[in-house]
Amino acid sequence: MTTLLGISGSLRRASTNTKLIRAAAGIFAADTFVEADINLPLYNGDLEEADGIPAVVQKLSDQIAAADAVIIATPEYNKAISGALKNALDWVSRTKGNPWAGKPLAIMSAAAGRAGGERAQFSLRLAMMAFRPDIVQGPEVLVANSGQEFDEDDRLKGEKYNKQLGELMDALKARI
Repeated sequence: MTTLLGISGSLRRASTNTKLIRAAAGIFAADTFVEADINLPLYNGDLEEADGIPAVVQKLSDQIAAADAVIIATPEYNKAISGALKNALDWVSRTKGNPWAGKPLAIMSAAAGRAGGERAQFSLRLAMMAFRPDIVQGPEVLVANSGQEFDEDDRLKGEKYNKQLGELMDALKARI
């Protein structure tokens, strides 16, 4: 039985990045798909010292550790990953052990711009380096003009993106 964890770097209810992780999960076809919640308190060392690791952060860390593979879809906010995603990574780095070490990970992005979140993916790869996951290097899935790339049922449109996503999910499966 395989468990796939999906992390959307956007907190928006109608996020195209959330739609993208769901599309990827459908293609991956794991026995269990879990969507992570990264709506966490802002990291604050004083809060950590006073109260320890918040339960919601520990839950995320445990989900990462338990997953056979992880997918992250990131929006591009000012040429980088979202604050919510960076905050989640910062919090998880404070938990015991390193749930990311050797974890098969696929990165993708959906963004309003024409580059589809290319700089955000680069930023995310840099942020992940310290954790040492097993990052699938390609193909890159960069969904440009993302507001127009999902149908009324939130399915990813277009043969090109679906083909790339399928190839990325096949490469991720091969890492398990």
